[in-house]
Amino acid sequence: MAGSTATPISSVAKLQSLNGLFAIYKKQGPTSADVLNNLKEALLKEAGVKNPNPRKRKKQCLKMGHGGTLDSSASGVLVVGVGNGTKMLSTMLSGSKKYVAVGELGKATDTLDASGSVTLEKDFGHITKLDLEEKLKSFTGDLMQVPPLYSALKKDGQRLSVLLKKGHTVEAKAARAVTVYNLSLQEFKPPLFTLDIECGGGFYVRSLVDDLGKALSSCAHVKDLIRTKQGQFTLEGHVLHEEQWTLADILRCLQPCSKAETKGSGDAKPASETEGRGDAKLAPETEGSGDAKLAPETEGREDAKLAPETEGREDAKLAPETEGRGMLS
Repeated sequence: MAGSTATPISSVAKLQSLNGLFAIYKKQGPTSADVLNNLKEALLKEAGVKNPNPRKRKKQCLKMGHGGTLDSSASGVLVVGVGNGTKMLSTMLSGSKKYVAVGELGKATDTLDASGSVTLEKDFGHITKLDLEEKLKSFTGDLMQVPPLYSALKKDGQRLSVLLKKGHTVEAKAARAVTVYNLSLQEFKPPLFTLDIECGGGFYVRSLVDDLGKALSSCAHVKDLIRTKQGQFTLEGHVLHEEQWTLADILRCLQPCSKAETKGSGDAKPASETEGRGDAKLAPETEGSGDAKLAPETEGREDAKLAPETEGREDAKLAPETEGRGMLS
């Protein structure tokens, strides 16, 4: 009996000793919080924990959070903090992110992406590649942006998206300052167009595409969104796919944090694993948005300065959604 328990205990201890950041691949469909919980469950099972419940907040033996929420319909880089690494997640929220977004002209939706219902259809035949490239110039630099109604931003402790689904009337949040460092047209095949985007915290790609459609005297929504880079983590060089969610693979790519890096951030609350929590203060990026800074009311990002989560948005205060409370989405 003694021999059968030695390995699990040793493995759990190894998990608990991890401190740092790494990146995983989030596929389309699940929320960022769901993906994080699936990761934790896989690691706990590997360590020999029977019937692990990563959603249970109390008595968790593995402290983990993510730094920039991606919309359910988005995919790509999701940065994860483990142990004291959760105290570094605010850097991920406020840092720059890169996205590849496919927009569709001629149709607007209530969620501003393909997951929603079509609310408007307009002609787009007059739009040329040159028109689109010219309009992109006005969406580069420091600008004011109104977050989507369907977001993780909150009112009275509940996400706006949840309130809308319950039939409540929701008012748009005030425009907030965001920054777009680079914005270029990668491909134009009407009605589809592909954008390369590098932005700061609190930025919503869905709002950009919606505003762009209006500026072109038509309408548009996001058909596909991929986060290709967050901070130093890239889609090509750093993310662990689901089959690589093992202790050995995490140890191989973990970027450890030093005491100096976490000193003074002990009160920072990790970006949550539980988006939607009433007390979580995330501003979404998230959507792509995950890249935003924490909004005091929040939502992410993702994952710029928010009147503040990404998506998207805020990087100032971490959402206490993570256990250990002691991590964003």
